[in-house]
Amino acid sequence: METLAFLQTSWYIIIGILLAGYAILDGFDLGAGSLLPFLARDDEERLAVLNSIWPFWDGNEVWLVTGGAALFAAFPHAYATVFSGFYLALMLVLFALIFRAVSIEFWYYDIKRRGLWNAAFVAGSLLPSLLFGVALGNVIIGVPLAVSMDFTGNFFTLLRPYPLAIGLLGLSAILMQGVTFVAMKTDGAVQKRARGLFVKVWAIFIISLALSFAATVIYMPESLAGPYVWIAAAVVIAAWLLCRRFASAGRMGLSFGMSSLGFAGLWGIVGATHFPNLVRATGDAALNITIFNASSGEKTLTVMLIIALIGMPIVILYTAFVYRVFRGKVMTAK
Repeated sequence: METLAFLQTSWYIIIGILLAGYAILDGFDLGAGSLLPFLARDDEERLAVLNSIWPFWDGNEVWLVTGGAALFAAFPHAYATVFSGFYLALMLVLFALIFRAVSIEFWYYDIKRRGLWNAAFVAGSLLPSLLFGVALGNVIIGVPLAVSMDFTGNFFTLLRPYPLAIGLLGLSAILMQGVTFVAMKTDGAVQKRARGLFVKVWAIFIISLALSFAATVIYMPESLAGPYVWIAAAVVIAAWLLCRRFASAGRMGLSFGMSSLGFAGLWGIVGATHFPNLVRATGDAALNITIFNASSGEKTLTVMLIIALIGMPIVILYTAFVYRVFRGKVMTAK
C-alpha cells in the first residue's frame, strides 16, 4: 500500500511538472500571439514576432499532450470527469489552438488574406490563455460531482467569480511570458515596443495576483494554512520583482527567466493547496476526486514511471538543444 501511495504521489508531481512546463514554454508564444496587435504595426514587424516563436511553438504544445496523456493513464477517473464535464470549454480551446496553428502557416503564404490570419492567430492565442486558467480555477475551488464522479453542472457553472479571477491571473502571467520573450528575441522597433508594453503588462499581473489572493481569502481561506503555499508565494513575488528590475536594466533574458520562475511558483501554489485532490467537489468533500481514489493500479503506475524516468530526460535534453540552436535575436530592418 505504501508503494502505491508513493507512485500516486510521484505521478501527481510529474503531471504537475508537465503542466507547469507547458505553461512556461507555450505561455510565451501564446502571450506573443495575444499581444501581436500591440507589438507589431506592419507585416515586417509581425514577421519578426512570428519568427521569434516559429522554431518553438509546436514543440511547446507537446508538453500539453504529454500531460494530458499522463493524466489519462495515471488518473483515468479524473481525466474522464474533467474532459467530459468541461467538454464545451475544452472544445473551444482545441478549435482555438487548431486555428492558431493554421493561421501561422497561412499567414506566410496567403498574402491577400493576412488580415484574417492575423485575427485568427490573436484570437487563437488569447482564448486558450484565458480558458486554461478558468478551467484550473474550477478544479481548485470545486465543481458539482455525483457519487459516480460525473460532473453535474453545465458550461455556465464554470463561469464563477473565483475561476474567472484565476483565469485573469493565468492570462496576465502568459502575457508576461510573451512580452519578455519578444523583448529578449527581437531588436529594433519591435523590441522597443515590447519593453514599453512590459510595464503595463507587469502592472496588470500584480493587480490580477492581488485579485486572486483576495478571492482565495474569501472563497478558500483554509488553503492558505500550509507552509509550502507561502514558500511558493514568496518565490512568485520575488521572481516578479526581479523580473521588473531586470527589465528596467535592459536585461531581458534575465527578465524572461524570472517571469518563467514566477510562473513555476504559481504552479507550486496550486500543487501545495490542492494535494492530494485532483478535482474538488462542491458541497461534500467525500466526493473529491483524489490521487488515491482515481488512480490506475500499482503495476500500471510502475511501468509508466520507468518509461517516464527514461523518456523525460531525453525530452528535456532535446528541448534544451532546440533552444540552444535557435538562440539569439530575430533581426528586423527597422
